[in-house]
Amino acid sequence: MKFDRAYTIVEIANLLQLEFVGDPQHVVSGLNEIHRVESGDLVFVDHPKYYDKALESNATTILIDKKVECPVGKALLLSPHPFHSYNALVNHFSPAVYSKVERAASAKIGKGSIVMPGVFVGENVEIGENCLIHPQVVLYNNTKIGNNVIIHSGTIIGADAFYYKRSAAGFEKFTSCGNVVIEDAVEIGALCTVDRGVSSSTIIGSGTKIDNHVQIGHDTVIGKNCLFASHVGIAGVVNIEDRVTLWGQVGVPSNVTIGAGAVLLGQTGIMKSVEGNTTYFGSPAMESRDKLKEIALVRRLPELTERVLELEKKLKELEKLDK
Repeated sequence: MKFDRAYTIVEIANLLQLEFVGDPQHVVSGLNEIHRVESGDLVFVDHPKYYDKALESNATTILIDKKVECPVGKALLLSPHPFHSYNALVNHFSPAVYSKVERAASAKIGKGSIVMPGVFVGENVEIGENCLIHPQVVLYNNTKIGNNVIIHSGTIIGADAFYYKRSAAGFEKFTSCGNVVIEDAVEIGALCTVDRGVSSSTIIGSGTKIDNHVQIGHDTVIGKNCLFASHVGIAGVVNIEDRVTLWGQVGVPSNVTIGAGAVLLGQTGIMKSVEGNTTYFGSPAMESRDKLKEIALVRRLPELTERVLELEKKLKELEKLDK
């Protein structure tokens, strides 16, 4: 999330009532979670295991729970509870706004677009030209939709990220302030869910087609002309490059990349990033040809085991004759 203007570290520290380390004129222009930070962003860290990752990231302001050496050109904000301080910033700069009408007055709908009865259109939603939005679709605040997009009934765009911090009291929610961006000529089937980014955008690239009952997690970026079949589940912070095909019931964990042109056959589950222009199958995924050979060999195990036992029996008989 980018702020409405650049703030000095002093202004941010005063807002949160925190001590800071660094140049008082150090500039903070936005905030983001660790996977999407850019120069000018603030990021939080509250565990020594991740200190180096945060300090060495592109973020130039680090909200941290311990005084450490400050990298050159960066600043630190010292908080006993960085998670709570981060959420306080989100709530200050992006306070929740709830529309009480079916179509918010701030929404913009382009020429030739049809928004059917029963569609909820939240605050600051933008719908491009010649779109078709079917009944019972929900478009949460700040969703951006390009031209020639079709969204089928019951689909929900922009729900909060599934992102929590475990504490002694249970799970504390990470406040979402990102959005969803759907580019031109995308079609999304019925009963799909696309979560908004935690503090940036979940993006679906132009020309991508998505079947019914598909889940796309927060901050995931999907390339152009991808094809997803029913019951695909994609976690948060996934990078899916152009022309990727995911067949039914494929599962994708967080923080992985699927290379351009890759094909994941039905029920495939990847455990790590995979290269493009290759077909994968199985869980954990392998190149489909290798996996199918493996399956063929597994089916022959009873036969092969029986042959081995027969050979062992004959070998013992020969040993007896030698004696």
